Amino acid sequence: MGIVLKDGLIVTAVDIYKADIRIEGEKIVAIGSQLKKTGDEVISIDGYYILPGGIDTHTHFDLETGTGIRTADDFASGTKAAIAGGTTTILDYATQNKGETLQQGLNNWNQKAKNKSYCDVGFHMAITDWNDKVPVQMKDMIQKGVSSFKIYMAYKGIMQMDDEDIFKALIRSKELGALITFHCENGDVIEALIQESKSKKYTSPYYHPLVRPALVEKEAVTRLLYLAELANAPVYIVHLSSKEALENVIEAKKRGVEVHVETCPHYLLLEDSLYDLEGFESAKYVMSPPLRKQEDIEALWNGINNHFIDTISTDHCSFNFRGHKDVGINDFSQIPNGIPGVEHRISLLYTYGVQLGKISLNKLVELTSTNAAKLFGVYPQKGTIAVGSDADIVVWDFNQTSIIEQKTQIQNVDYTPYEGMQVKAQPVYVFLRGNKVLSQDGGILEQPQGRFVKRKSLKGE
Repeated sequence: MGIVLKDGLIVTAVDIYKADIRIEGEKIVAIGSQLKKTGDEVISIDGYYILPGGIDTHTHFDLETGTGIRTADDFASGTKAAIAGGTTTILDYATQNKGETLQQGLNNWNQKAKNKSYCDVGFHMAITDWNDKVPVQMKDMIQKGVSSFKIYMAYKGIMQMDDEDIFKALIRSKELGALITFHCENGDVIEALIQESKSKKYTSPYYHPLVRPALVEKEAVTRLLYLAELANAPVYIVHLSSKEALENVIEAKKRGVEVHVETCPHYLLLEDSLYDLEGFESAKYVMSPPLRKQEDIEALWNGINNHFIDTISTDHCSFNFRGHKDVGINDFSQIPNGIPGVEHRISLLYTYGVQLGKISLNKLVELTSTNAAKLFGVYPQKGTIAVGSDADIVVWDFNQTSIIEQKTQIQNVDYTPYEGMQVKAQPVYVFLRGNKVLSQDGGILEQPQGRFVKRKSLKGE
């Protein structure tokens, strides 16, 4: 017995066409017409669009900061919000704390996600303590299906890795066919600018973007790209925010450097004027890198359409405005960095991207699902609508208007940076590996259905 989705418009990264889809078990088993078999459930979706489930490759659920503050969203609320927004797979950042092995870091995150995830979950492994044993442990991670890593060039004294170790990690990643993702900001310069601001009693959130100017991102991006060129290794830059950094990516691509780039909805939709709000309100927008100017926003959209930006993820890292962010009310450098967004990514990009003619519907699928699946080793299992693929399917109504409000969101956080923004995109059904986990009438299935996603390396292993 299967499920037939009848008369929908199927959208992939390359096609839009009308056809029926038959799901049996966890897979798409047929696409065409007259697919119904005895006992099948037939769901008419005439007038709706069928997109592959979204893949958000950058989330931070159940993350504890160095000061003991834990994100508002754990894997239960965060992945439930993902499903509500049409995302069926997330890749979260498991982290090796100082003194731990990579396996210990993975164990910690497996425990956090266990029996809680409403969507499928994979992990990148953040390396914060490079030593002679880590290269062997990297191979072990790949064998366990964690085929990508993360290195921070910022957060001095906590996460930041120096150039020697970055270079060693890149050489090892090339040997293994792994992909390392990078947070590109010059942590040493940021720390000096923070101390200078505090010495002048500059303590409000207004100063957050001033100690993390676009040049510290550009410098780190440029340095990384030369290191990648020396190591002949591919790299992936997370949350790129600025025109200057993108220009250097483009230059490196022309030199033959294999660099992949992610940006986020907030860098495409929100401006740095939000750091000028009265009182402490601007703390809601403290993330790293910070929001930029209109010229940066325009450059990023251009970069998307010229194939210089590969994915749009959220960097969902939700801290409550009250009780979390306000620990830095007298010192902006103590404000936990991060904003929520996993729930609204695709609806925002459809409304302010596709509807405004900035990207095509195919490009939306490419940016939010297909490219992520290809880069991180789960294509064509995920990331497309095809026979044999997982039945991760979202049926979208692109004529239903709603307003984003904190009071109605699934995300377990006391604000949204997109408060009051209108979106014209609503999931009608969400299927996760053939399981109907969301319907407009019935809401979200209460029993978590998510599984660990074992991913292949760039070598296909």
